Amino acid sequence: MDVRIVVCGLGRVGKAFVNLLIQKEKDLQNRYGLSLKVVAAVDIGGAAVSPSGLPLKDLMAHLEKGGQVETLPGFGKKGYSGAEALSAAFADLLVETTPTNIKDGEPGLTHLLAALKNKKHVVTAAKGPLVLRYGDLKALAEKAQVKLMISAATAAALPTLDVGLSCLAGTEVISAEGILNGTTNYILTRMHEEGTLYADALAEAQRMGVAEPDPSLDVEGRDTGNKILLIANEVFQAGLSLKDISVTGITRVTPEEIQQAKKQGKVIKLIGKVEKRDGKVFAAVAPIPLPADHPLASVRGTEKAMSYLTDTMDRVTVSGGKSNPVGAAAALLKDIIRI
Repeated sequence: MDVRIVVCGLGRVGKAFVNLLIQKEKDLQNRYGLSLKVVAAVDIGGAAVSPSGLPLKDLMAHLEKGGQVETLPGFGKKGYSGAEALSAAFADLLVETTPTNIKDGEPGLTHLLAALKNKKHVVTAAKGPLVLRYGDLKALAEKAQVKLMISAATAAALPTLDVGLSCLAGTEVISAEGILNGTTNYILTRMHEEGTLYADALAEAQRMGVAEPDPSLDVEGRDTGNKILLIANEVFQAGLSLKDISVTGITRVTPEEIQQAKKQGKVIKLIGKVEKRDGKVFAAVAPIPLPADHPLASVRGTEKAMSYLTDTMDRVTVSGGKSNPVGAAAALLKDIIRI
């Protein structure tokens, strides 16, 4: 089965996704009967387009030499947009990997709307459109009878949604708690285990490439808030927005608080939590002292984890998954296979 893909965004995740298609080509055909063809690769300045499928090795070699998609010999189109590609009859599915923008969701929001209005499946790693317009996008997907797949936007390779939606089918999910940001977990681990000061642990994380030069999205808890919002809306069908979530980051966690937690046999973790109370769904993000026997207490370094509490299966916890572009690309590929 041929699946014709428009990839919007050729940054680290987009490139990792294309490389994964190259590496997995034979395996996808043999195991799933899938031939995944990139018919358009779109970036800021334009696109490379081929209704029969782009030569992916040539595309990656061109990009690695510093070339832009719109200058790929024989296929480049300057100024060609994602919306144009998604209105074309030769496209089946959008893979969205443009940077997360929580202010207005662009350019991802325009791409997702164009795909859904043209009855194309959507597989996205971009959180912005989902955080701002989840309900509208979900309704459009249902009306068009296509899939809106978002697991790559909720902790990359960690299968938070897969567990909550598939593995726990038939249960009532009472609560969900997660360590959903590798940067903050690394910083808190260093503070707990080595007594490192917050500022020093952050600087160390930046030197290692674990933290961004501007780490505010992570350390202020907003990245975790975005992810827990999506989990609340997908798994709990909560219909929440960002204004409904209380978010506290780790910037004010002190050495004294770390030591106090240690004396009590606890460890402080940045937790995103969703829970049902009195028929309503509540979500919050905050640094929480966890007892040693809590399933998230032993999650160290850049690791992430998700723990669900259910009525019939009790507690189910999953941890691990790469927190890097390859992990996010793998989640995108998984969602395509599931469609």
